[in-house]
Amino acid sequence: MMHQTISRLRNFCPLIIIVITTLALTTATVYGQDRPASKSDLRFDHYRDHTTLVAESKALAAAHPTLLTYIELGKSSEGRPMFALILNNPKTGRDTDKPAMYIDGNIHGNEIQASETVLYTAWYLVENYGKLEPITKLVDRSAFYFLPCINPDGRQNWFDKQNSSHSSRTGYQPTDDDKDGAVDEDGPDDLDGDGSIGMMWRRDPNGTHKRSELDPNDMERVEPAPRADGTIRRGDWSMAGSEGIDNDGDGQVNEDGPGSYDMNRNWPAGWNPEHVQGGAGDWPFSYPETEAVARFIMTKPNIAAGQAYHNAGGMILRGPGVPQRDGAYSGDRGVYESIGRVGEQMLPGYRLMVIHSDLYPVHGGFVNWLAESLAVVTFTNELWTERRIMQNGSDPSSQMRNLWRDSVLFGQTETPLTEVDHPTLGKVLVGGGNKWASRIPPAFMLEEECHRNAAFTIFHAGEMPRVSMGPSLVRKLADGLWEVTIELKNDALIPSRTARAAEMKVGFADRVTLTPAKGVTVVSSGQVGRRYDRTFNPDRETPLLVTLESGVPGRDSVFVRFLASGPEGAQVGVGFTAEKTIAVKGAVTLAPFDPANAGAGAVAK
Repeated sequence: MMHQTISRLRNFCPLIIIVITTLALTTATVYGQDRPASKSDLRFDHYRDHTTLVAESKALAAAHPTLLTYIELGKSSEGRPMFALILNNPKTGRDTDKPAMYIDGNIHGNEIQASETVLYTAWYLVENYGKLEPITKLVDRSAFYFLPCINPDGRQNWFDKQNSSHSSRTGYQPTDDDKDGAVDEDGPDDLDGDGSIGMMWRRDPNGTHKRSELDPNDMERVEPAPRADGTIRRGDWSMAGSEGIDNDGDGQVNEDGPGSYDMNRNWPAGWNPEHVQGGAGDWPFSYPETEAVARFIMTKPNIAAGQAYHNAGGMILRGPGVPQRDGAYSGDRGVYESIGRVGEQMLPGYRLMVIHSDLYPVHGGFVNWLAESLAVVTFTNELWTERRIMQNGSDPSSQMRNLWRDSVLFGQTETPLTEVDHPTLGKVLVGGGNKWASRIPPAFMLEEECHRNAAFTIFHAGEMPRVSMGPSLVRKLADGLWEVTIELKNDALIPSRTARAAEMKVGFADRVTLTPAKGVTVVSSGQVGRRYDRTFNPDRETPLLVTLESGVPGRDSVFVRFLASGPEGAQVGVGFTAEKTIAVKGAVTLAPFDPANAGAGAVAK
């Protein structure tokens, strides 16, 4: 009897522990991983069409009026608003006086999670300002320019119309793709009425596929092979293209759909015409969307870092788009490598890649323009990778994909094969993956994808140049004659002026200005290699201004030396200005000072 009682108690103990633990969790305050208390009701467990994206971006700005500003940049081809969100704390200065991070997405209309990721980044920064110290410090010293959707028409069309995972990539300026004098007259047709454009299959005695015995909605490839009787094994179905009919009677199907150009080939860096680069448009910035974005960016010379979001494949891409332009990155390659390798660690399944060599050639791409023409350290992230499907980091097999589709997504991304009478092909089967089937994460995984990519972008922004004055060396050369060596140090990875900017003379060079007190004369000044070098090349013509054409390198210092005459104890004001970092002001006192003898962190003032 006692033994039975003890046995029952043992069986019951786990339940007691669970109940006690549950009660403790329901009454305790949970810290760390809670979703932050939010001033807005935005959530990232679903996708928004462009109309909703605009409304919720305005609402986010209204909820944080001291930090976030909604502005319109222009109109799309179909008249939808092109907009930006500007994040800046005015208490710490104007946005244009700080280094800025530019972030955009959805230049291809079907790449819908790109807009969600941009909006999430803005939301996360403003909602956690004043709550998380790293976020607060970053926002106080930086500005952010968010353009969630570069292609409003393509995004709205993807949601509203019949599409596939790959369609509605284009903008919607009418275009004559097949050069027959008519525009957009033969696009896809939703023959089975499921709201998506699937695949058509036709019977074929020399077919490439057969219907699976296990699942008749799956087509299995049949490799031609000789049978024992010498005949060749073949399938009985062949692909007949994407869902559609010949709307213009020219014998082709879906050859002139809406738009059919590529706004990510419409930028000046390496631009080439249509016969070289399909989808490029008539000239750079020939579309209202790309022109509006370019006009905005050109008013912001303080942009020091850039990020564009696309889909898919799990890639962190940098330029160049073609091998001929590889030299544009030679001086800054180490910066790209350092930031990108951290991204690989933050984003499971993502790889750091070069566009032309690891993906395919691109002429006139946006990130190439930002990086090569404007000398901004810029990446493109191709959001979502199927290596996330089974959470093991490997590419899924066909069996894994089927398990994912049927047992995790419960068939939501698949339309059963349905027989349809086609006007020219006869009876065909239509169906397969719908527009939600690939390239985008399911809604239950969206927020993690947004957060990890936002975190990478925030890391990138945290490496925008942070210049300050280090300790100055002051030597007395003779009575009333002084030699002063000033250190300017950059604690971030990105230089205050990239090698590309210095090479191409992009923007204004960094400058050090000297303001002597009354009774002090600066005789000469110039840049010196290191603090204790004994020689330098003085500039006697403009001794109160030293130009630093190469800026202050990442995680390194530059040194400026000047000779001045004046009484001991007098001061010389020092100012440092650059387009892509906060201005620095200080002063040096004319009195002997050697930081090597003064202890760590000493600064002569």
